[in-house]
Amino acid sequence: MQLFVGALVILLTVFGGFMLGGGDLAVVWEPVELLIIGGAGLGAIIVGNPRHVLSEMGIQLRKLVGSRKQGEEFQRQLLLLMYELLQTAAGGIKALDAHVEEPHKSAIFMKYPLVLDEPKLLHFIVDNFRLMAIGKINAHELEGVLEQELETIHEELNQPAKSLHKIGEAMPGFGILAAVLGIVMAMNSVAAGATAGEIAAKVAAAMVGTFIGIFMCYAVLDPISNMMKQLVKEEMSNLEAVKVVLVTHVSGKVALLAIDAGRRLVQLNIKPSFSKLESWINALEGREEEPRQEFNRRAGDRRVQA
Repeated sequence: MQLFVGALVILLTVFGGFMLGGGDLAVVWEPVELLIIGGAGLGAIIVGNPRHVLSEMGIQLRKLVGSRKQGEEFQRQLLLLMYELLQTAAGGIKALDAHVEEPHKSAIFMKYPLVLDEPKLLHFIVDNFRLMAIGKINAHELEGVLEQELETIHEELNQPAKSLHKIGEAMPGFGILAAVLGIVMAMNSVAAGATAGEIAAKVAAAMVGTFIGIFMCYAVLDPISNMMKQLVKEEMSNLEAVKVVLVTHVSGKVALLAIDAGRRLVQLNIKPSFSKLESWINALEGREEEPRQEFNRRAGDRRVQA
């Protein structure tokens, strides 16, 4: 919704202001200029990026246009999934084999469909639980491995936004390209004996190319690339939370403390409070809401047992 509201504001202010100043929208409609500029931009994106970057760009653009899932319900499912996995691992890390090998058939994972719909996050979770099951690894070693992996993931996820931003910066140049071709056509019409009015119309059409290039740069592609960066930031926040949960668990802390450590890395606008996390876990385990002192006592008992 925010995307469409922003686009509507841009269109109303730019083209509405043009019309209030006495302009005619028909003058701005130049399909040939759009074809030249749009085609050059699209071709540059295709030539300048490998297939996996183009695929990721398409995925991110679809997420921007579609409904966003990264809200409180998503965080609830992610944190509770990690809690259940850690509780299952308490009986032996091998107990997780059936779940991490085929997560889409796992009774645990199937309870959290929003996480299942995020392939990168799902792959990160199951891959690292497999790593923990292969052999002993201490918290320091695991943290180092996960930090390197997250750095690589972040670079790859940011590549589409970087590429789109570069094309956006090139759009004014493509607009000038279209304008120059339009001027060439106008000069040819002079040689063909065109009237002053016809020549003026062709020059005006050429200038529209410059406008389209600048408009595409600052009002379309630059905002979209910035939104893609924000989307990547949200995805990385989830991955960072999973990393902290795993490292805290391997360091010997109980599941509750590990999940709370991950909760602290959730973005502020959707981060649940500790009491909210407590209520989710109580509901998961079929308990009534516990008084704070009793809950703290139980958490202390878990730490002693660990």
